[in-house]
Amino acid sequence: MSNTFPPDSGRWRNRYLLMRHGHSQANQQGRIISTPELGLAGFGLSPTGRSQLDALLADWGWARPDLILHSDFCRTTETAQCVADHFGLSLTAEPRLRERHFGAFEGERDDRYAEVWARDARDPAHRHGGVEAVVEVATRMREVIDALERRHGGETILLVSHGDPLQILLTALEGRELSRHREREPLAPASITVL
Repeated sequence: MSNTFPPDSGRWRNRYLLMRHGHSQANQQGRIISTPELGLAGFGLSPTGRSQLDALLADWGWARPDLILHSDFCRTTETAQCVADHFGLSLTAEPRLRERHFGAFEGERDDRYAEVWARDARDPAHRHGGVEAVVEVATRMREVIDALERRHGGETILLVSHGDPLQILLTALEGRELSRHREREPLAPASITVL
């Protein structure tokens, strides 16, 4: 697989809002939670995350979404549900928006991310310790947008996902080397990035 994707032409049929989930119990505990076995049923939003979403929705500064797709992990589902409730919308779970799988690092302290990211910088196709390769994350995330572009037009679509996958997607859409995804400023919990 290539270390780069063709850069986005800037001619989207839809408007996209990329949202990282609010501060979660995994963030609060400083743990890596990346498997469906742990992430689907547990490790939802922390009280800080709920406060972040309350503040964000009270001062919403973006277009009203027409559609909301979200990772089916608990923390992203709860984030998306807060937004959906605010705007009276329904949700669509999209497993391709899930957290990057961190393999043998699952359940470890989150300072172990640095080890994975150092390997990413050398080889975005690596799978050391069962980690999902950056190129695979970029592919599945881009597939979501490509499918939405085929099915919809002129809509504002909110995609609720996780920090690493969103940074990888943004790097891919910019046509930058995927090995450089950590050179982007980290996306804050409950932040929104407009494509």
